[in-house]
Amino acid sequence: MDITKGYSIAYKGLKNGTHDFAFKVGGALFEAYGSAEIMGGDCDVEVKLDKSETQLVADVTIRGDVVVACDRCLEECRVPVDFEGRLLVKFSDEVREYDGEILWLLPGEDEVDLAQYIYESIVLSLPYQRVHPEGGCDPEMLRRFRIVSDKEFAEIEDRAGAEPDNTAWGKLAELKERMEAGPQDDEK
Repeated sequence: MDITKGYSIAYKGLKNGTHDFAFKVGGALFEAYGSAEIMGGDCDVEVKLDKSETQLVADVTIRGDVVVACDRCLEECRVPVDFEGRLLVKFSDEVREYDGEILWLLPGEDEVDLAQYIYESIVLSLPYQRVHPEGGCDPEMLRRFRIVSDKEFAEIEDRAGAEPDNTAWGKLAELKERMEAGPQDDEK
């Protein structure tokens, strides 16, 4: 069974009015869409579907968390998901593309597939910077990625400049400096 079919609502047999639906989202949905950034998750999706003769209005609420790589230490990190949105589902005799706000269905279709909308809503609700709470990062990784201060950088540069570089690259760099400086009085 296609995992995304688990997020469909068969609306044809429903009476006009409001209907409630609930879904669970786990790692399988993210795998189905080939998400490289989301490694797993556990979210509850509530859909309040308002059916009328001409359209469907789906008010969608998503709460839970997903597992991503921490931007600071690269270890797995749980990030909360808190999303509320509205999807309009309209009917048309001609095929139209989903634009993120309106999903178009042909009149003969009898269910609306919310998998893509749910997936995109979760991805777009994630914060720009995904990090552990303060103190939650792997200290060993932070030590490895430590950013040096300007003062520390200057000291490193001074030490590197003080030691003669006798490698081939060092000799080429020295030759380049001399050539850029131009001829000296003793070389004329």
